[in-house]
Amino acid sequence: MREPKWREEGEDPDYRFSLANERTFLAWIRTALAILAGGVLLEQFSSRIGPHVIIVVLAIVLGALSAVLAVVSYVRWRANEIAMRHGHRLPLTVALPLLAAVVLAVATTIAVLIAVYEG
Repeated sequence: MREPKWREEGEDPDYRFSLANERTFLAWIRTALAILAGGVLLEQFSSRIGPHVIIVVLAIVLGALSAVLAVVSYVRWRANEIAMRHGHRLPLTVALPLLAAVVLAVATTIAVLIAVYEG
């Protein structure tokens, strides 16, 4: 695999910062995998908490969120590496509010389904 052009630009950052950036990337990937597992778990084991179509939609939303987070985590890692190479501030991310909003919506929907169908 060829090294990307942006790695030739600027100066190599302190390896500790690069490793910290990589650990953050891996944490985002773990989060994406956990969300994907939650979607699979929800679809497979939630036959009693509501209409199946709603459960499937929630599982699809979680799967899509997982895929988006995986892509966003790489884009974020790359942007941070480029910023460090050029001595710039690290860019802001939209991933945190997106993640929080979708997880809040899914959790609220599941709580309502449990209250209505199990209560």
